Amino acid sequence: MKYYVIIPAYNEEVFMSLTLQSLVEQTVLPTKIVVVNDNSTDKTPEIVSEFASKHPFITLVNKKSDAIHLPGSKVIQAFHEGEKHIDDNYDIIVKVDADLIFPKNYFETIIKHFQSDDKIGMVGGFCYIEKNGNWILENLTDKDHIRGALKAYRKETFKQIGGLKPQMGWDTVDELLSKFYNWKVVTDESLHVKHLKPTGASYNQAARFKQGEAFYTLGYGFFITAVASLKLAMRKGKPLLFLDYIKGFWKAMRENKTMLVTPEQAKFVRKYRWQKMKEKLF
Repeated sequence: MKYYVIIPAYNEEVFMSLTLQSLVEQTVLPTKIVVVNDNSTDKTPEIVSEFASKHPFITLVNKKSDAIHLPGSKVIQAFHEGEKHIDDNYDIIVKVDADLIFPKNYFETIIKHFQSDDKIGMVGGFCYIEKNGNWILENLTDKDHIRGALKAYRKETFKQIGGLKPQMGWDTVDELLSKFYNWKVVTDESLHVKHLKPTGASYNQAARFKQGEAFYTLGYGFFITAVASLKLAMRKGKPLLFLDYIKGFWKAMRENKTMLVTPEQAKFVRKYRWQKMKEKLF
């Protein structure tokens, strides 16, 4: 199975070479890697160009955009730019961040999962962060969720869910829509990926409000949003984030923000979330 990798990158000179090195050392190499340099002001493009000169399957694409970092929209707009530079001749499309180190067998294992069942639509490993010299699980989500940093999609699934949405919540709605269309989402606990820059390290308050907005646009409704907000705030060790998330939800509701899902899909999402909560409680 052929896989293409698209990497949005903004000022990643510290980590970029580590990510690319881990990709060119895979036991099964990608057919294409497209790195989208999203208006970096550091040496990110030079580092990518150096790798591209040695590895013809790596391409550098330069994109102009605002410097403001809002989770979701900026990174997926860069991903969309990368999509313009690939053909349709792939089996798996992968979105990865530019601050990861993959184990050498990562994509060989991912491909085996896809080959084992043609109803598997998405596969991913787990992100680990360094704390006090040890690599520990970056425990921000449940173990059945694939982190936005390392998403691998079967081509048919990717097209059926309509690709990636350029707003916060994209890396949750993709899985919910996959399940809506009866695709399986698989996580592999044996695949430990080093995440060199912890999630949300540079988010400001406007970005934190975006999380609540995302819960609204996913069709969660208030009660599920409150539960999800509390859980996420506690996992981040910052209970007061709960208030930012709730404010973001009400703000999105007042402004009648565009939904990421149709009314039918929103109904499915709420039913699915209730079911997951009940499973944990009982």
